[in-house]
Amino acid sequence: MKYNFDEITDRSNTACVKYDLRNLFFGTEEVLPMWVADMDFRTPDFIMDAIRKRAEHEVLGYSIRPDSYFTSLTAWLMRRHQWAVDRQWIAFSPGIVPAVNMAVLAFSQRRDRIIVQPPVYFPFFDAVKKHGRKLVYNQLIMENGRYRMDFEDLEKHCREGAAMIILSNPHNPGGNAWTREELRKLADLCNRYGVLMVSDEIHSDLVNRGYRHTVLAGLSPETAANTVTMVAPSKTFNLAGMATSSVIISNPLLMKKFRKVLDALHIEMGNLFGNIASEAAYTHGDAWLEQLLDYIDGNIRLLMDFADKRLPQVKVIRPEATYMAWLDFSATGMNQHELKTFVIEKAGLGLNEGPQFGPGGEGYMRMNLACPRATLQKALEQLEAGFKGKIADV
Repeated sequence: MKYNFDEITDRSNTACVKYDLRNLFFGTEEVLPMWVADMDFRTPDFIMDAIRKRAEHEVLGYSIRPDSYFTSLTAWLMRRHQWAVDRQWIAFSPGIVPAVNMAVLAFSQRRDRIIVQPPVYFPFFDAVKKHGRKLVYNQLIMENGRYRMDFEDLEKHCREGAAMIILSNPHNPGGNAWTREELRKLADLCNRYGVLMVSDEIHSDLVNRGYRHTVLAGLSPETAANTVTMVAPSKTFNLAGMATSSVIISNPLLMKKFRKVLDALHIEMGNLFGNIASEAAYTHGDAWLEQLLDYIDGNIRLLMDFADKRLPQVKVIRPEATYMAWLDFSATGMNQHELKTFVIEKAGLGLNEGPQFGPGGEGYMRMNLACPRATLQKALEQLEAGFKGKIADV
């Protein structure tokens, strides 16, 4: 079946964060929203059909995750990532952010040092700070248009007694599909110093053409025993509202600690329709995903070509993974307030501000490319017009 990603779907007035909270976040409804990390594409038909079929039964009581739910997930991980996962390694979470928070509670103590690698997905910061742990930065270094890890600094933090590192793999917002060698260096350090690795792999299915995802826990048995992996169908299939994720832990001692927190919070039952949607996605989603990846690749090429020819003020960090683009506006000379005002008022765009992602985000904006090509074209033309208007104002 050929899927139509060019179709424009009006999401306004659907209690949608991306569209219906524009005024709250940008001070106006008159911006084209290219921020929240969900897609403007329809959730696939095979998922919607499964949800509708279940909804025909008019009792929506307590539900379980049947064997077929786990089979669909483990088969997907083997098919897409060559990662053999046992059912006993899988725990539920109503999202990756709750899972990260539960991992902090399960595997660290108050005042423990926890490493993050900014600029990075901003909920990591609160997961550390709001539970009384100490946030430690292992700053990523931008080099030749790509982030690299500072392993010397990372070893220093490991040696000083860090309890945990929270990794974004693939990296959000920089778009790195971390290589096997990069991850092996990180794992070697963490294993040597006893630093637990919590790997957020929610974007693992969204690796762009020419790149590949490496499962951190798949590097070696030693690494697997020291890793907590988090995956979900939400980014891949536009299911964020279903609040259904998986935490994969092969080490039984770590799983016991995690389940203790999960049970105490009493949230393992999850969401009936999230279960249905997840199983359908992982069972039937391969062809749809391949077409999606081709389409996103086309959007990346449009962005890169447009910026190269018509936006000399903006440097695009090419995403190796995710459908988010990290845009460097530092050449404009604008400070952060000026940049924010320009993007909203001159270009009419709603983007994520770089400093939201921590140190190193200054001068950057994050743009969501998971939209119809006409929407992306419009956004880029608005950005170009904004720069022309800015020059005219001067």
